[in-house]
Amino acid sequence: MSKLSSSALSSSAVSVSELNALAKNLLEENLFGLWVAGEVSNLTRAASGHYYFSLKDSRAQVRCAMFKGTAAKLAPPLKEGSHIELTGRIGIYETRGEFQINVSEIRLNGLGQLYEAYEKLKAKLQAEGVFAAKRKKPLPAHPRAIGIVTSLAAAALRDVVSTLKRRAPEIPVLVYPTPVQGAGSGLQIAQAVQTAAARNEVDVLIVCRGGGSIEDLWSFNEEAVVRAIEACPTPVVSGIGHETDFTLADFVADKRAPTPTGAAELVSPNRLESLYKLTQAQGRLKTALQQRYYDASQKTDWLARQIRPPQQKLNEQRTQLHTLAQSLHFAMQNHHRFNTQRLSRQQQQLAYLRPNISGTARDIQNFQTALKQHWNTLFANHTQRLEKQAALLEAVSPQHILERGFSVVKNSRGQLIRSAAALKQGQKLHIAFADGETNVRVTGETAQPDLFDYT
Repeated sequence: MSKLSSSALSSSAVSVSELNALAKNLLEENLFGLWVAGEVSNLTRAASGHYYFSLKDSRAQVRCAMFKGTAAKLAPPLKEGSHIELTGRIGIYETRGEFQINVSEIRLNGLGQLYEAYEKLKAKLQAEGVFAAKRKKPLPAHPRAIGIVTSLAAAALRDVVSTLKRRAPEIPVLVYPTPVQGAGSGLQIAQAVQTAAARNEVDVLIVCRGGGSIEDLWSFNEEAVVRAIEACPTPVVSGIGHETDFTLADFVADKRAPTPTGAAELVSPNRLESLYKLTQAQGRLKTALQQRYYDASQKTDWLARQIRPPQQKLNEQRTQLHTLAQSLHFAMQNHHRFNTQRLSRQQQQLAYLRPNISGTARDIQNFQTALKQHWNTLFANHTQRLEKQAALLEAVSPQHILERGFSVVKNSRGQLIRSAAALKQGQKLHIAFADGETNVRVTGETAQPDLFDYT
């Protein structure tokens, strides 16, 4: 190492700027060419294109600045949580007296251990459905009491309490104190959430802390905290760090706020807004009541005018009844007169339209007389013709022939026997005479006498 100047070793005091300049020269002259390994944290990119971040391990961290020209050479670009090795000018930023490295070269070496553990646990919980939207509970619109899980020394507590006092001073606030950073703080945060759930004193619970690096917020990435928030029956709102900070507690909470102040605004109704709405509702109610009063008063006045003495109302009803009786009498007279005139007109029309049937009646009577005469003549003619036909029929009647000595011979089937050759021995015959009938049988003689020979 180079020796300090005599002025620096003298008993006279040096200014702060001189001290920072001496330290810068000392570091730059003796710490050069070193490669430093660590994890990128709190990475920000300025509008100028320069990068500012912290390089950390499990026990310490150092500020780093990387200018635009160096950043443009990186492929891929620098990311939060990356485990890297870098080299550059190691010194002090004199204006603020901060120890920092002005990075000139970076070697990427995979994800940092903390970020890797974060992603692994996040994937596990997500696969279990811990972050599912269907399990998230709605926030109460008007909570009776609000709980806060955070450190009593945290600035976030003051922000939340002041916001709640401004927005809803009437709502009680209960604090469940717990460390929010450091070894074992994750279990203590989980115990505070479990205590709030067991006591059931509040309607909504805020879990919050201010901003910080990933290791500062790491307690809210521990599985115990996530499980406690998941099991809490009270709706939980997370307000951890800044808007760009995301922890596993944010994913499991029923609602995430970008900041602790935002969490307080989410769980509390706006007092001024509520008072404004109440004033508007009061005005509408007053207007509605006044209108109902005016309507009722007007209706009362109208009903009062309708109330009259019974005798007056009776006289009016008598007058009305008399008027109706006269109207009915006149109506009946007019109706009777109208129907009488109508009947007279119809009788006249009927008389005019009735036909003269006297000539037709005479024609019918003459026709009936001629018809009767014609019928008598026709009947006599047919009777005479019938008598002639009967006499002729009598003359040719079979019975008359039989009476003259003839007979009719038939076989057993009723067929006429017209020839003796058709007869057979033993055949039965039926003989009809004028005065009766008899059955005979043909004998075996070859010659037969005359049919009418009885000797």
